[in-house]
Amino acid sequence: MNKHILKPTFRTYLRWPIWMSIFLVAMLIPLFVLDIVAGCVASGFVLIYLIFALYYYRYYRDQVVNDLVDFAANYASIQKDLLRTMDVPYGLCNENGQIFWMNNRMKNLFSDVDKSGSNIFLIFNGITHTSFPTEEDEEVTTRVVYNNGNYRLTLKKIEFGDAFDELDEEFVSDNDMYAMYMYDETEILTARRELENNKIVAGLIYMDNYEEALEDLEDVRKSLLIALVDRKITQYFAKYDCILKKLEKDKYLFVMANKYMEDIREKKFSILDETKSVNIGNDMAITISIGVGLNGDTFAQNYEYARMAMDLALGRGGDQVVIKDHNKVEYFGGKSHSMEKSTRVKARVKAHALRELIESKDKVIIMGHHLSDVDCIGAAIGVYRAATISGKKAHIVLDTVIESIKPLIDRFNESTDYADDLFIKSDKALDLMDDSTILCVVDVNRPVMTECPELLKKAKNVVILDHHRQTNEKIENAVLSYIEPYASSAAEMVAEVLQYYADDIKLKSVEADAMYAGIVVDTDHFKSKTGIRTFEASAFLRRNGADVTRVRKMFREDMNDYKVRATAINNAKVFMNNFAISVCEGETTESINVVAAQTANELLNIRGVQASFVLCELEGKVFISARSIDEVNVQIVMEKLGGGGHMSIAGAQVKDKSLREVYELLVTTVEDMRTTGAI
Repeated sequence: MNKHILKPTFRTYLRWPIWMSIFLVAMLIPLFVLDIVAGCVASGFVLIYLIFALYYYRYYRDQVVNDLVDFAANYASIQKDLLRTMDVPYGLCNENGQIFWMNNRMKNLFSDVDKSGSNIFLIFNGITHTSFPTEEDEEVTTRVVYNNGNYRLTLKKIEFGDAFDELDEEFVSDNDMYAMYMYDETEILTARRELENNKIVAGLIYMDNYEEALEDLEDVRKSLLIALVDRKITQYFAKYDCILKKLEKDKYLFVMANKYMEDIREKKFSILDETKSVNIGNDMAITISIGVGLNGDTFAQNYEYARMAMDLALGRGGDQVVIKDHNKVEYFGGKSHSMEKSTRVKARVKAHALRELIESKDKVIIMGHHLSDVDCIGAAIGVYRAATISGKKAHIVLDTVIESIKPLIDRFNESTDYADDLFIKSDKALDLMDDSTILCVVDVNRPVMTECPELLKKAKNVVILDHHRQTNEKIENAVLSYIEPYASSAAEMVAEVLQYYADDIKLKSVEADAMYAGIVVDTDHFKSKTGIRTFEASAFLRRNGADVTRVRKMFREDMNDYKVRATAINNAKVFMNNFAISVCEGETTESINVVAAQTANELLNIRGVQASFVLCELEGKVFISARSIDEVNVQIVMEKLGGGGHMSIAGAQVKDKSLREVYELLVTTVEDMRTTGAI
């Protein structure tokens, strides 16, 4: 018997009686010293022990080894049988995908495949050499489909022994071997898919302009129009086995299964256009907004998601669908212009709420967006006047004075009516911010685009006054939010609020000029996004001392800016027949972003141009100014690039990309959206 067949540990265990004999012999020495008779007696017993120990060691050693070998052989055979009969499909393959051994379960599974030389590269789509484990990975798991079944395929590299004697030894020594396990997940995935499909989706439907659309209709036609719209909505959702409940005259609640959402998404919520198509002689079509909540932990959370989605849809101007899935938000529609509300009830309510908030605090800090423009400063000045009427100290956060607002800022700095700390830097504002200070954010509703985002985190009380459409990125925990996308400018909104803030309010002429200038600039001299309330706000400012000529002289252009704009217009290109794009480049121009916006406005005057995009570089970022008249929603285009705005006036700021990269990205985005019908 080869001595190497036993491991050292087991050999030592078999020899322990021999080692015990040495201990007993050593014990005889002190016995002979103490008593010779005792030593002789003990020696006899030790001798007998040695004889029996040696005999049994020699006699039983080979028998024990033989029994162990038999057990190992039987154990290996049992292992083979277990592998062959294992319920999990199991096999061995090489790095070329060739299968050389399969257990019974895998043989049955691949009954229609040739057993000899079967190759997993041919059996499974998507399995290649890269699907095998590398030196860093012990095993790799991949999902595969075979015979309409879904399997989890695990490949694990093995050290091959002699357990499978039927394999070619030459093959084994020259190739890496991999164990492959197949776990059937068909039933689990089917159950999971069924569970996903039957999840409850909650939704809200609001008519955006119920009162306005019915205002000039006869009573008989009013009932007929609402009945037709109601029928359109009912028939549309009836196709999807939906429970629809009318909550109010212009509000609905619906509940449906998640499995229908894919079809509705593919059709891009055609109910939006179907509702607008209802016409019985009404001048204004009824539009609807839909908020959908799904994949919440509870039914109540889905409803809360739907409510949040509806708030976002209305904040973006209505006539669209917003789907909220946890932190993910999807938008559909939003192609039409926001309907101007003729009522001022909301402005009056917000004005009273703003006054209560300001009067409950000691200080007011006003902040706009980064690189504040004329509208931003005009709105901030309006809020400053409201704060002073309430007897509160107010400051405007302004880190950078761009060239376009410099004449306006100089007028305030030169006036003795205003303190030196009217305009303060961000670090100073952070020092002043405490629990007794209210922060008013104007002309922006996205935290990342504010002058000082850290100020939002420190402020306990935040008020938002803005006219841009909301996105899923918004300022959280605002105590008062007044966002109206239909408004032409933030200055217009603040002018309305001031009229209800206090009786017989009176502005200084420099303040009226600032707010009037904000309206003029954002409406491109009243050529875009103007409504009745725009002119009413302008009339209010005119009564308070705004001078049209003074404002025009204040914002006359620099000759160099004029040349830069002319060059950009000259270099403009038209792509897809309807879109103009250009780049503004002027190293000596301080307000290059303002010039880019003016250029975009000018390009709309070209016949056939539905939308214009002008790019420029400023402070390490690429700015995009997007403009349209009424045919293209440039706001959803800019949202694709991380920006936002209005349907006809929007923009974006792109970091970490060159001007050329953003140019190509913009063209690709517009082409894709036009091809898919998004714009």
